[in-house]
Amino acid sequence: MFLSPLLSLFLLLPMLLPMLPAGAAEPPIILVFGDSLSAGYGLPTGQAWPSLLQSRLEAEHLPWRVVNASISGETTAGGRSRMVAALRKHNPAIVAFELGANDGLRGLPLSAMRENLVAMISESRHAGARVLLIGMRLPPNFGPLYAGEFARSFSDLAKREHTSFVPFLLAGFADRPEMFQPDGLHPVAAAQPLILETVWPELRKMLGK
Repeated sequence: MFLSPLLSLFLLLPMLLPMLPAGAAEPPIILVFGDSLSAGYGLPTGQAWPSLLQSRLEAEHLPWRVVNASISGETTAGGRSRMVAALRKHNPAIVAFELGANDGLRGLPLSAMRENLVAMISESRHAGARVLLIGMRLPPNFGPLYAGEFARSFSDLAKREHTSFVPFLLAGFADRPEMFQPDGLHPVAAAQPLILETVWPELRKMLGK
């Protein structure tokens, strides 16, 4: 029986496929899971620090892709409610948590904040991701007791859960009003490279593992 060249190729394709060179693997994902400080509130598209992180990775020829799943106004409870779905969707190799600021600004119980963060860290590790915890601090007007416990919550969790840790996202410019939008809470575009420089050293250590 005569087979056309096209049909012959179709029948042989299953045998030829294993011989074909494999395509380039998808780059591993860094999932930034935060609030408005990482979502780029009030900034033009592409100027928030996670976008600058993607540019840094490309400039250094590091084959990673950044997915920014941050949402303005997010609390740790909100993040916890969507964590599993985000892990399933993106299958990240690294999760960078930047959550808790809204818990503190709303005066929510810090015990609940810690519980939510622990749950998200556990879920991330169960999904095979490594964790970078990014700490925050509150303005002095929240009182030394609450503000102190808030800041210690992040460092204590990082030690207890053995995560990589950046103590303070806004380190180096938190006391400079000109680096914030009129609301006094959200950094301007000029501050975003400073945020990246704060996060980058600890994150860079994680990329080779």
